[in-house]
Amino acid sequence: MAKKPDQSPNYKVIAENRRARYDYAIEDDLECGIMLTGSEVKSLRENTSNIAESYAAVEDGELWLVNSYIAPYERAMFGHEERRRRKLLASKRELARLWNDTQRKGMTLVPLVLYFNHKGIAKIKIGIAKGKKTVDKRETEAKRDWARQKQRLLKQG
Repeated sequence: MAKKPDQSPNYKVIAENRRARYDYAIEDDLECGIMLTGSEVKSLRENTSNIAESYAAVEDGELWLVNSYIAPYERAMFGHEERRRRKLLASKRELARLWNDTQRKGMTLVPLVLYFNHKGIAKIKIGIAKGKKTVDKRETEAKRDWARQKQRLLKQG
């Protein structure tokens, strides 16, 4: 029987893009593997990365993570480029669906969470999203505020 992710000692969130849920309406998400060099994995184990300004793109039948930051690992013999394009691993069927969503439907591929799964393998969760307008953002914020206020009222009464 498999352990739950939060009970596994290997499960660890490295970087989270909290702004993505505010700026985009996430319609679906997809877990992908990520091709990394040794010094990048060591650096990620020290929690030194940022995916807030990055995005994913389907180019020539391959999925790429663009502009993600992984800090250099000082003790590495062969270092890595901090903001290089990193290849994401997904099946051909998923790639075709992602290409269809981005090219035909005008969706955006936004990285949501970079983490080590329960086996200790680096994974990234990509969200298939549509950009929100300012009005939509205000509406989301109002709903969140009302829910918070409702919880306070229920707690008091």
